[in-house]
Amino acid sequence: MIYSLENEKIKITVSEHGGELHSITGKKEGTEYLWNGNPEYWKYHAPHLFPIIGKLKDSKYRVDGKEYELPSHGLARISQFTLLSQSNESITFELKFSDKSLEVYPYKFSLQVTYDIKENSVKVSYKVINLDDKKIYFSIGAHPAFMCPIEKTEILEDYYLKFNEREDSSIMCFDRNTYFTHEKKDYLTNSDIIELKKDIFKDDALVFDDLKSNKITIKSKNHNKSLSVEFDGFPYMGIWAPADGAPFVCIEPWFGHADYGDFNGDFKDKEGIMFLEEGKEFSCSYIISIEE
Repeated sequence: MIYSLENEKIKITVSEHGGELHSITGKKEGTEYLWNGNPEYWKYHAPHLFPIIGKLKDSKYRVDGKEYELPSHGLARISQFTLLSQSNESITFELKFSDKSLEVYPYKFSLQVTYDIKENSVKVSYKVINLDDKKIYFSIGAHPAFMCPIEKTEILEDYYLKFNEREDSSIMCFDRNTYFTHEKKDYLTNSDIIELKKDIFKDDALVFDDLKSNKITIKSKNHNKSLSVEFDGFPYMGIWAPADGAPFVCIEPWFGHADYGDFNGDFKDKEGIMFLEEGKEFSCSYIISIEE
């Protein structure tokens, strides 16, 4: 089922499947800012990444010596959520452990996703609750895809990404199987701009672990419409689009990342992994804002 929230400036729609945003529309001109999910390029809109982010080595991982298997980005984006609550400006969905989930992820959990709209923004909040009788381990992140170009008369090269701080930053490198190596490559030097072009993602995502910025804005060289993502506290940032020049760009704040190519350890030993003690919970959020 699809649900909607709106105020004078913005309208969003959200699906129970994946608890996923399907639309962010500016009401001034009816402009759509979220990717439409055209499967020719990418069938998702803004999936939630849980309990892993990116690829596991050979799609497998180990917990206390037992092997499990998960697809890239985990369970949440392919699962049915349940509506918990809804008001005029807020809606919350939950994904809870089940016998089926325990077969591939051996922890009892509740993942709650809340959307709050205010003025021209939507705040996306995550809450992970440990419902188990032991410590649980997980990663969590976001993968929203935004129309780029925003206007149909434009091309990708009309756009750039603007950081709210000047950066001296490197990107994490991939091997030929798109697992991370332990190498990094200099990418931004005293700069707050990434010019967008078709070959920018030829080696997969740009993944940063050392940004000073907590806000990235998609801007056009031709008009003032823009979209920004604020991501306080997230240690990793992925920026991605398919290498074939798809008309969208993803801005992805993460707690955790994909496997290194040489990682063979226990899940709890993954770099960037999160944990919760019995009965505890973890919360984080990011904010999407539009300017028209």
